[in-house]
Amino acid sequence: MSKFRKSVVAIALTISAIFALAEPAGAVDLNGAWATSADQCEKVFTREGGKLGFTEMSEVYGGGFIVDGDQLIGKFARCKVKARKDNGSSVNLIAACATDIMLSSIQFSVKALDADSIVRLFPGMEDMEIRYHRCSSQ
Repeated sequence: MSKFRKSVVAIALTISAIFALAEPAGAVDLNGAWATSADQCEKVFTREGGKLGFTEMSEVYGGGFIVDGDQLIGKFARCKVKARKDNGSSVNLIAACATDIMLSSIQFSVKALDADSIVRLFPGMEDMEIRYHRCSSQ
């Protein structure tokens, strides 16, 4: 096999591995913009130059986050998913996060309620949860 073909095969395998980490087959699809209230999507998110972002006062309307592959993006932090485990409709993520002042490792646990609704669970605090809705127009 030529060096070129070996390189192409290696690149293809690497890309396949990256996509497998980002979203395993049959996994919950988290990609998109998520707000705490579907009615507030336009007040939380904005699109400028084709790029999705947050409005200046997004936190006043409940806030939210954006999932783009293995990136979790909040208004004040950006995280990269380091590990993902799917268990039916539940997803556990370990992410390395950065803000303007610190780096940290965060565990996210979410459960899909339907294709466009999830609930974030807080392990160890059984009564605490935050519901999010996917913003389809964003």
